[in-house]
Amino acid sequence: MTTRIGYIGLGNMGAPMALRLLDHIGSLSVLDTNPDAVTPFIEAGARPVSNAAELASVSDIVCVTVLDDAQVRDVVAGPDGLLSTAKPGTVIAVHSTISDTTALDLETQCASHGVEFVDAPVSGGAAGAKKAALAVMVGASDEAFEKIREPFRAFAALVVHAGPVGAGTRMKLARNLLHFVSFTAATEAQRLAEAAGIDITELGKVVRHTDSITGGAGSIMWRDNTSALEPDDSWFPIFSHVRALGEKDLALAMALGDRLDVDLPLATRALAGLGPGLGVGIGDIARTHSMEEQP
Repeated sequence: MTTRIGYIGLGNMGAPMALRLLDHIGSLSVLDTNPDAVTPFIEAGARPVSNAAELASVSDIVCVTVLDDAQVRDVVAGPDGLLSTAKPGTVIAVHSTISDTTALDLETQCASHGVEFVDAPVSGGAAGAKKAALAVMVGASDEAFEKIREPFRAFAALVVHAGPVGAGTRMKLARNLLHFVSFTAATEAQRLAEAAGIDITELGKVVRHTDSITGGAGSIMWRDNTSALEPDDSWFPIFSHVRALGEKDLALAMALGDRLDVDLPLATRALAGLGPGLGVGIGDIARTHSMEEQP
């Protein structure tokens, strides 16, 4: 039997994801509070429904991409929510970035109806969805993951089973922590460059170009834990080299900031934390800098 799929939330992210699903499976039931968002799906052959309860009654898997925790709770467990009609064995997959505690709470509510809850936030933005290039981080039981893995490939190039319910959200939060901390670091680098008379639009071109080659921060994320490395570990010389280069360049940037009177708090923190974070301990440059900072 063909798996019946429903989609709630046809906004900037949900619409391209749902379109990919419709193209992939040839049928889809859809729901959005904005009638204009539904129209192109009807024209493409999708089935519109009036509320979440109706959607659940005609779906084996329901994908949810709404704004926040409150909206997720409402469409899943509200008066006319999915659980009011979902049959046992139905999978409810939430792509919204919510709290992991919300995911666990909804898992419990869904389990009381024999329904599988899946937290499946995505990374890659609307552009990634349009290209079917998203990464999906899935928190689910093994059984539920097997049900959703193939349909998710309609809009994703990478589908990762992060662990049980809640794990997908925790992975997304860690990923976005890196994302927005790096944005903050980018603003710090722009302030330094601007103070030094550098065209920051040209700097942006350089950053995007080189990150597309090196992989940016992801290029160091190969280890399976964050504990300190033993000297005979194969990663030790590699990350020691990274530490040496990083400490040298951070110290030079901080010296430039001192001369230009530009405060660089993230650079200061990075100099102290780079080596320990890599698992190879603090390096000579960072150690010397720390001693110089002490009164």
